[in-house]
Amino acid sequence: MKANDHYLAALKRVKELEALIQDYSRQKEQIPDGITLWSKIQAKQKQLQAALNSTEQQWHDWHWQVENRICDAELLAKLLPLNSTQKQEIEEVCRSYRFGISPYYLSLIIGEIPCHPLYRQAVPSIEEILDRQGELDPMAEEASMPAPAVVQRYPDRVIINVTNRCATFCRHCQRRRRIGQTDKHTAINDLVAAVQYIKEHKQIRDVLITGGDALMLDDELLDWLLTELEQVPHVEIKRLGTRVPVTLPMRITDALCRMLSRHYPLYINTQFNHPLEITPLAAAACLKLARSGIALGNQSVLLAGVNDDAFVIKKLNQMLLQIMVRPYYLFHAKPVRGTSHLRTPVETGIDIIKSLRGNTSGLAIPTYVVNAPGGLGKIALYPQCLLDKKGKKIFLQTWEGKIIEYSN
Repeated sequence: MKANDHYLAALKRVKELEALIQDYSRQKEQIPDGITLWSKIQAKQKQLQAALNSTEQQWHDWHWQVENRICDAELLAKLLPLNSTQKQEIEEVCRSYRFGISPYYLSLIIGEIPCHPLYRQAVPSIEEILDRQGELDPMAEEASMPAPAVVQRYPDRVIINVTNRCATFCRHCQRRRRIGQTDKHTAINDLVAAVQYIKEHKQIRDVLITGGDALMLDDELLDWLLTELEQVPHVEIKRLGTRVPVTLPMRITDALCRMLSRHYPLYINTQFNHPLEITPLAAAACLKLARSGIALGNQSVLLAGVNDDAFVIKKLNQMLLQIMVRPYYLFHAKPVRGTSHLRTPVETGIDIIKSLRGNTSGLAIPTYVVNAPGGLGKIALYPQCLLDKKGKKIFLQTWEGKIIEYSN
């Protein structure tokens, strides 16, 4: 093949590749995100500040945000255009399941409700109390607690549940059974017992601190717990599970970052589910953590009417990489009672991962996982690529759907 032939072949291939991305290129701009809508969000924040009698300084104080969560339908109806039926249904749901949304996160809900993707995540739906399919504890956490506040489902790692408190109570929460109606941190005695359990089990090398939301603890208490874990010789890494970069980015203060930077190796996994959640404030919070040496991962939950679309997930993950957050997991929504209306077929997730392969950076492709019932752990699901095997030959399917023969 002559040089000119190679060049012409390359040009032909480029045109083929460009054709494959045309659909996404056309639709990308139609997917709203918190960066491009920031001016509208800021205008909404000014309205909320006036309605909640907040100063600019208070608005950016994470303690004020938590203390002023919108927790009832009466107040929410003054801040969002709810009709009487929607208001009444929210009141009914609140008798069974707790509701709370930070003023900041509420400011991101601009546009049509109740189909808005962030409204669906944060505001109660009547479908929650009509659901009889799900379970209160589908992952059998209550039966996997060998010590106070400790959940163990794997040989070498454990969870410590440190609080039931969140800045915003997600409607798809896997631990809604623990939320109750009041904020409550885990008692110090129980945290001490949890650390003691870890000390006594030398196979434990990885500890996840979660809740609720791990960053709802004050800096001092979190600093103490991380220090205690670091004094256990066989604990190699610590992880924090938090959604505050999404729902309460002002929680990521300079003081918090200085404290966390003393506790390497430390990993933070958060949960961005839609590009609308990536605002300049959320981006600044993530970059501040990254500059402090904290490795950031994202664990999206696949939710019907929120992000069950390949282009939405693609844009979300590409934006996350720009703010130093690595897409880690795409979780199939767990069968938690009250959340069935937010769940999708498993095939939806597999199709999304298949659509990402080859069409975006490998860094932007999370692992799609289903949590096995009864606390049996995560099961990774992948598109079918190995199609057949004959002798020393296998037949594989590429990301474009082409079938190739490969020597094994």
